Amino acid sequence: MAFQKIKNALGFRADQKALTLTDPDALSLFGVLPTETGLSIGPSTAMRVPAVACAVGLISETIGALPFKLYERTTKEALTGHAAYRLVHDEANEWTSAGDLREQLTLDALMHGAGHAQVIRLADGTPYELHRLEPGKVQADQEPDGEPFYRVSTDAGQVRLSYRDVLRIEAFGGVSPITLGREAIALALTFEKYISRSLKNGTRLSGVVEHPNKLDATAKLNFLKDWKATHSGENTGNPAIADEGAKFVPMAMTLADAEFAENRLEQVREIARIFRVPPTMLFELSRGTWSNTEEMARQFLQITLRPWLKQWAWSYARCLLTPEERREAYLEVVTDDLLTTDTAARATAYGQYRSMGALTANEVRAGLNLPPKDGGDTLENPYTTTAKDKAA
Repeated sequence: MAFQKIKNALGFRADQKALTLTDPDALSLFGVLPTETGLSIGPSTAMRVPAVACAVGLISETIGALPFKLYERTTKEALTGHAAYRLVHDEANEWTSAGDLREQLTLDALMHGAGHAQVIRLADGTPYELHRLEPGKVQADQEPDGEPFYRVSTDAGQVRLSYRDVLRIEAFGGVSPITLGREAIALALTFEKYISRSLKNGTRLSGVVEHPNKLDATAKLNFLKDWKATHSGENTGNPAIADEGAKFVPMAMTLADAEFAENRLEQVREIARIFRVPPTMLFELSRGTWSNTEEMARQFLQITLRPWLKQWAWSYARCLLTPEERREAYLEVVTDDLLTTDTAARATAYGQYRSMGALTANEVRAGLNLPPKDGGDTLENPYTTTAKDKAA
């Protein structure tokens, strides 16, 4: 009976293969993922790589900063009075804002494969709050017909929740990018350890003094002592005078050193591929220019964020709206802030929208966070004149 409880807690099902403690797949149950380098990569160790920390923070913080709104399908008006609007736009609960919850669940998905939040409802079924669930306490399962449900471990025991009451955000394939890219992350850590040990042990020499005579130990120590006193500290950069035919040969960067530096940059690009983030967003600017950096910022929205935002919109709608409400309303994220990198291009776009009659003056002012003005709700082209106001 106790063994069965352990199996249920670890999410085992009857159709799954049995795992032994010597099976490599069993190590993932304990957060241990060995790699070819010998390092075990998990969420905490992976975050020690600056490129990983930058990618994880960039995705989760950006998604948390973008506002979600609930709109009516026919009129396109924001339904600010709906209970779901407060949960997606303002606050998830009394101690967590809506943006903070999105950031936390996205972070859980990037680190552990999936993030979850429980929907707390009123007596009539109206959604009231969203509470984050710790990743290790949630196991996803499904009925024979495919309907998903979740087992959640609590202080009072394990409870079963419907898919309607659990907001789930998962990474690609339900597997953390850290797990999928653990070999590349381990190699980046190995590079860091190698260069750190080299600097600690002082294996990198600035140069070699070649002396024509064979010096004993005392002579060598005296020579080095005089050399340091003359050319270190405040005397750094002073010209050297080599006695008795001695010659100083500086150590130049070898081809292996140059390849090592390039390999370190390649690991940053490899980590960027793992998280599908443009390299320039991780401050790898070796091939960055003003033009392609701006283009990569747009790619960040289209390639990196769009799948996450689409999943967030559907997860919100599935848990916070009834099927009848989903036919009348929809959730959408406002991404205008990510597209305002070029003020001139934005002004040109607004001007074209006004001239074609797609936006009114007040809609443009709302996009610029300005108050409306009288007479600004017409769709007439402001760049042309008409004969409708003829003189008497």
